[in-house]
Amino acid sequence: MSKNAVILFSGGLDSTTCLALAKKEGFDCLALSFSYSQRHSSELIAAKKIADKLGVKHQVFHIPINQFAGSALTDDQISVPETHGASDGIPSTYVPARNTIFLSVALGWAEVTDAQDIFVGISSVDYSGYPDCRPEYLNAFQNLANLATKAGVEGRSLQIQAPLIHLSKADTIRLGIDLGVDYSQTVSCYQANENGEACGKCDSCGLRKKGFEEAGVDDPTRYFS
Repeated sequence: MSKNAVILFSGGLDSTTCLALAKKEGFDCLALSFSYSQRHSSELIAAKKIADKLGVKHQVFHIPINQFAGSALTDDQISVPETHGASDGIPSTYVPARNTIFLSVALGWAEVTDAQDIFVGISSVDYSGYPDCRPEYLNAFQNLANLATKAGVEGRSLQIQAPLIHLSKADTIRLGIDLGVDYSQTVSCYQANENGEACGKCDSCGLRKKGFEEAGVDDPTRYFS
């Protein structure tokens, strides 16, 4: 008998690896994507194509996080930084409370679909320094999930699965290759164009390029510059 799982799914490299891993582990997956007034919709187009190819149910949830302002990913008045690792601290691409909001929505879907597992493609190794990408954050959210839900109170504990949390980008890519992931279909760029082509200059592109180089795998990313 299959188990249900909700997968936070952006259509990027990490979340696609997570989705492929959950499928391999026998989960019946709901891939949950978000339209949150981000700079481009090409990642949502990629997410749908990948979910369809994998035969996975796909749901898009609309949340206007841009109302918070202050993030280069949702505010056109703020430029996306194009030099990886050039500054210290939390970068301008941090979106206030994004993972908390996404996980909360996933938690709701988990309850109504009888899923006890939520997968998220967070890594604390090669990442952009966001505070909601740390193991202690995920542990705190899992505690909240089991305190705040009917499922948790009734003893059907919910698990936040972060299988990439201690993997470098290169390790994630090697795992994905073993799982048969086609990374050419994924979109990771913070400012991809309408065709899903990447800028090759932003922080996310820098981490992705570095990952393919260190994994010894040809980079299948399509770039517009």
